[in-house]
Amino acid sequence: MKTLADAFEHTLQDIYYAENQIAKSLPNVIEAVTRKELKSDLEEHLQETKGQIKTLEKVFKSIGKKASGEKCDAIEGLIKETEGVISDAKGAAAKNAAIIGCCQAIEHYEIARYGTLREWAKSLGHSEAHDLLTGILDQEKAANHKLTNLAVTMINKT
Repeated sequence: MKTLADAFEHTLQDIYYAENQIAKSLPNVIEAVTRKELKSDLEEHLQETKGQIKTLEKVFKSIGKKASGEKCDAIEGLIKETEGVISDAKGAAAKNAAIIGCCQAIEHYEIARYGTLREWAKSLGHSEAHDLLTGILDQEKAANHKLTNLAVTMINKT
């Protein structure tokens, strides 16, 4: 990477890969949780993630690039951690709470990436990409808020 445009494209490939990996791993997470409210929120987020992948494809198109992923070590690690929690946690209450914690770590990673990408798009004059990335960023923030609310009002009280 030599330019901001290079960094933007590389990071866009990184998050595209990450969203695809999240979409593949979420069904296992959904299967592992026992609280119906959490299961429902995660099922909703899976659909949202699939939509975000399509939106990212529009972002690539808007900058004249073909949508492609670049392996993201960070998401690989966060997914591996989540898989470890699923296999190690034996009590339902602990498992549900720990899974929320893992999901929030992933949300925070996504929020950081999308915030950066959005600002880079603005700096690079990619107004359509900026608007599309703002929409995804808002969805990620809302998903994190839902998880926090669910943890505080239900899951952490069991």
